[in-house]
Amino acid sequence: MGVANKITRLYGAKGWAAIGAFMLVVLVVFPLLNLVVPKDSAFYLSDYFVALAGKIMCYAMVALAMDLIWGYTGILSLGHGLFFALGGYAMGMYLMRSIGLDGVYHSPLPDFMVFLDWKAYPWYWAGTSSFWYCLLLVVLVPGLLAFVFGFFAFRSRIKGVYFSIITQALTFAFMLLFFRNDTGFGGNNGFTDFKRILDLPIATSQTRMSLFIITGVTLMAILLFARYLVQSKFGRVLTAIRDAESRVMFSGYNPLWYKLFIWTLSAVICGIAGALYVPQVGIINPSEMSPANSIEIAIWVAVGGRGTLVGALLGAGIVNGAKSWFTVAFPEYWLFFLGLLFIAVTLFMPKGVMGVVGQWKARRA
Repeated sequence: MGVANKITRLYGAKGWAAIGAFMLVVLVVFPLLNLVVPKDSAFYLSDYFVALAGKIMCYAMVALAMDLIWGYTGILSLGHGLFFALGGYAMGMYLMRSIGLDGVYHSPLPDFMVFLDWKAYPWYWAGTSSFWYCLLLVVLVPGLLAFVFGFFAFRSRIKGVYFSIITQALTFAFMLLFFRNDTGFGGNNGFTDFKRILDLPIATSQTRMSLFIITGVTLMAILLFARYLVQSKFGRVLTAIRDAESRVMFSGYNPLWYKLFIWTLSAVICGIAGALYVPQVGIINPSEMSPANSIEIAIWVAVGGRGTLVGALLGAGIVNGAKSWFTVAFPEYWLFFLGLLFIAVTLFMPKGVMGVVGQWKARRA
């Protein structure tokens, strides 16, 4: 009964109903409409739409990670695109090794290495032919970088706009590093032209749907874990740090380890999202580390509503859905719309979409 009560307290009846409906769509509706319904039917879902939905769910994971540190802990990061890209590159290394001899040059080395006259893999590519080793890299690389960076930053009590600027500088530095051809990560072209994953052709509808389902299940697992975390005593300490860090210190808590844990966890979530993103989109390059991308992540959370988790999901869905439409219909106006959206949210919806929903419910009550 105790465990059941804890599970029930995570979300009310309506919340669990919404989660159940989401899983029904992911596990049943999308597979049926994509794999079973004939392609000439009006109800058929194309592979493009499946990949787009999977990509947005990956972005939703990143938004959840940002909400944990910004919405609940008050730490604004403008460099979370770095952790997302590192997870993507870790998975991309495995996918490039899986191409085998099917590349343009029919060499065991990736095409970009052959073109640059490389004779062997760099030492840091060792073991990347193993799927499970690369999964370990997906977690360890962003996590270790975040831990080391966060330890020195939080120990030095860097906070506010200074912390945001440093994180932006960090991701910009890594972007410049990965743009170099001699780093062994494909330069400005990055990794692409993937052929298979776990010996399965990556371009088939069945494989794409499998990746979509895994992404949906992972998103819900991260949401439930984040919800459990913020409702626990640990989560209450995080919100206390956000509201009055000095009082938390006077109460006998050391904010360093709380901030460091949630910061590292947030980076790991971004790495997982990046690893799921790459095989569905089919490319990873240094542009994912662009500071502009990290600023967009903050906009997702601001639009949906900081400190709500569900708002982060909504924000990621709304902004990226609009981006997908704008970049096709009016590509030259997308950045103007994004800036206008952020200004409108700041002025008229400071608590985001979830704040408007809360006000509407209060008025009805």
